[in-house]
Amino acid sequence: MPPAPPAKLLPVILFNAAYMMVAIIGAIVQGNREFIFYIVVMLVLIGVMSAVHRRVRLTTPLLWAFSVWGLAHMAGGLCPLPSGWPYNGDQAVLYSWWIIPQWLKYDQIVHAYGFGVTTWLCWHLLSKALRQPDGSAVRPTFGMLMLCAAGGMGFGALNEVIEFIAVLTIPNTNVGGYENTGWDLVSNLIGTVIAAVIIRCRCQVSR
Repeated sequence: MPPAPPAKLLPVILFNAAYMMVAIIGAIVQGNREFIFYIVVMLVLIGVMSAVHRRVRLTTPLLWAFSVWGLAHMAGGLCPLPSGWPYNGDQAVLYSWWIIPQWLKYDQIVHAYGFGVTTWLCWHLLSKALRQPDGSAVRPTFGMLMLCAAGGMGFGALNEVIEFIAVLTIPNTNVGGYENTGWDLVSNLIGTVIAAVIIRCRCQVSR
């Protein structure tokens, strides 16, 4: 896919600005110190992604995929659940929602999606950096995709470190305990594997 030209970035910028503004207002009104912390982290990540885009030109679909992940993350911690919906933990918000009771949580879907997209980003960066001896683009081999999936898992682990910092510094977070962390990592793995398979299949179809 071609990189996103400047003219196509305005909708992405406005989309991110809109949900971040709503999230900032919501966190302040609710007095949600945990999500004020995460909003700061999000603003840093948006800055990092902007710098990455200026350097390597990310594609428009990839930028939108990250933007949707950001929206899902902000909504997950700030949107209350309707009365009667099943949830895990002390806070009845989207992140705690059991989509399938005792089997699948909203949080796990967001983790799988987000770090699947991060694996896609790793492949985009790797394919930009490497070329075949004849100058053509590299193919997504098993080894290349394993490296990208490992990158996605590594960023997922970094996310758990950030959540651990939140637990140590902010009282009454909705992060969860050891089992929750384990399921987060499993969800990250599932997302990275699915992303790697999709990248491989798209390459096979495009031949």
